[in-house]
Amino acid sequence: MVTAVRFENFAFPSQRYAAAIGERFADVSSPEFPVNGSAAKLDRRLKDTPRIAVDAMGGDDAPGEIVEGTILAHRDGIGRMILVGDRERIAPLLHARGCSEIEIVHAAGEVAMDAPASQAVRNAAGTSLGEAVELVRGGAADAVVSAGNSGAFLAIALIRLRTIPGIARPAIAAVLPGKTGPVVLVDAGANVDCRPEWMMQFGIMGAAYSRAALGVSNPRVGIISNGEERTKGNAQSIEAAALLARAPLHFIGNIEGKDVLSSVADVVVADGFVGNVMLKLAEGVGAFFQVSLNEAFATASPLAKLGGLLARPAFAVMKKKLDYDSYGGAPLLGVRGNCIVAHGRSNRNAIRNAIKAAALQAGANLVGAIAASVEKVSA
Repeated sequence: MVTAVRFENFAFPSQRYAAAIGERFADVSSPEFPVNGSAAKLDRRLKDTPRIAVDAMGGDDAPGEIVEGTILAHRDGIGRMILVGDRERIAPLLHARGCSEIEIVHAAGEVAMDAPASQAVRNAAGTSLGEAVELVRGGAADAVVSAGNSGAFLAIALIRLRTIPGIARPAIAAVLPGKTGPVVLVDAGANVDCRPEWMMQFGIMGAAYSRAALGVSNPRVGIISNGEERTKGNAQSIEAAALLARAPLHFIGNIEGKDVLSSVADVVVADGFVGNVMLKLAEGVGAFFQVSLNEAFATASPLAKLGGLLARPAFAVMKKKLDYDSYGGAPLLGVRGNCIVAHGRSNRNAIRNAIKAAALQAGANLVGAIAASVEKVSA
């Protein structure tokens, strides 16, 4: 696997629906956001024990793998876990593993993986996803993790949590394995048709995430284009690049697709259409490489097979670096709450790491960091 997270089953709400949501909450007054010091160490950000709401019924292997991943996170001391879902199905799983201290919030309903986002929003009350988001909205949880219907997750979070003042559209940030460290790709699919000012905001949010959650002190922000020259790109990307150049960012200009995994930039800005295509292409290349390597070893000479066995530890290290399970999930940036979108096929290890990502995001006060960055733009 090359990508940190996979989005082939995502079903994001239509642009028209997203626009209607934005108009509905355009006049909502904005709250104050406290901001943590950017120099804080990652391992010190968990000192206040974050409370993580986990959608136990969301995902292809729910609730079994979700509960197991939550138990692993609990035993790692990542935070206080709150499993949201059908108590009759969750409690026996916890009891069998001797983990009765994990809290359960009962929610009898589920959001189907193929449910339209608009329908999921209307019927969110009483579902595990809807109630998990509601815990964050009400302050009973500091973050929410779900491997369920991603389009529904985005829509429910947008309606119930609303956007940070100054942010027009939330965006999904996919963490990719770069040559020298993680690379944040934003937007990875939440907004197919984008305005240049939204892409500028994606850069601000991606940089804030890179600083607060990944520990990059001064993230380099680039915009994906068909050439490095400033004149390259379509009208949308050229205008977005001009806005990014004037924003309070370390903007390095245009970068090409071949440079993304080379760590030329720490944050890569794209509209959701291009970002999602890039993500799936990278995943396909990773799968092709893995299959081709296995086939090559299967038909290799005995000496070559011996060399493969000797190189196995190195391949294991590379696989761990490239495997999306190691990253766990993608943050939904721009809403007033910490949300981690995990892949529908997440196993227990991916869920554990998604919970860890949620805890780090909450401890780093990412919402406050984004709000502070947006204020600099409007100042």
